Amino acid sequence: MFGINILGTGSYSPSLNVTNDDMSKIVETSDEWISTRTGIKSRFLSDGESAWQMGAKASERAIEAAGINPEEIGLVIGSTVTGDFYTPSLACLVQNAVGAVNAAAFDLNAACSGFAYSVDTAKRFLQTDDTLKYVLIVSSEVLSRFVDYTDRSTCVLFGDGAGAVVVERSEKLYTSFLGSDGNGAKFLYAKRFFPQHPFRTGETVDYGPDFTNETQFLFQDGKEVYKFATKALPTAAANAAEKIGLDPAEIDWFIPHQANVRIIETAAKNLGVSMDRFIVNLNRHGNTSSASIPTAFDEAVRDGRLKRGQKICLVGFGAGLTYGAVICEY
Repeated sequence: MFGINILGTGSYSPSLNVTNDDMSKIVETSDEWISTRTGIKSRFLSDGESAWQMGAKASERAIEAAGINPEEIGLVIGSTVTGDFYTPSLACLVQNAVGAVNAAAFDLNAACSGFAYSVDTAKRFLQTDDTLKYVLIVSSEVLSRFVDYTDRSTCVLFGDGAGAVVVERSEKLYTSFLGSDGNGAKFLYAKRFFPQHPFRTGETVDYGPDFTNETQFLFQDGKEVYKFATKALPTAAANAAEKIGLDPAEIDWFIPHQANVRIIETAAKNLGVSMDRFIVNLNRHGNTSSASIPTAFDEAVRDGRLKRGQKICLVGFGAGLTYGAVICEY
């Protein structure tokens, strides 16, 4: 079986920690309301750190943990929906910052599923290029960049942060399942600015009849996203396991996208798996989009919960709508 070996993990959270009580000072909400509905107690927010700077710090920690020379990294895959620039990519800026001078670099946008998509992409590059030794995967998000802090239904959910892993090819167990539902794109989106060229005659851009939110702030239809997520998470995990005849009960740890504890609890129930096998850190971090899975992964490695030889499932869902799972051996 062609798979990957995860050599090292790293993560970074900005220093600004914002509690639910802090949020109640700017919008009409409370710690009780937020925590009972989402499981979130606090989140880290950028106090000036850029996405690429946070990504570089997480990557440096992953490279150090892997014990490799960054010059041996042949590819950097960045995952973000909140990059600092239209161009250059997050990956290129991190590639330079960590000294991966021999690496190609590009970004991948699959929203909150971005880390799972990136791991599977890295695996396929390693599978088809014998000269490629190591791949650095970095997910970094500054969601506070496009969250509306007057909207109490969304601003309490999101945080900022970064996570990274270094992977190499191996013969370890590996399977994946990726999917999407573009019909649901209208349920979770953030627009970019419309063209400003001097020849423009229209006053607005036609984003299509489904995208009626007038600002560039993040829009979310919470009920629809919840319905999608509670189905997508177990579906992705179960389908990935089925590809190799693996019973989900054989998986030691599930590391899901950290959006809402109720979603995770429902997924666990639908998979027939106990919640004590799900790694959850959203109580401290909130939803950090594609950075949530690698951050939770890194924390579980460093506190000793994750051990070599265990089977893990990295599973995400997000805007697009996208979903995906990777099952591998740590």
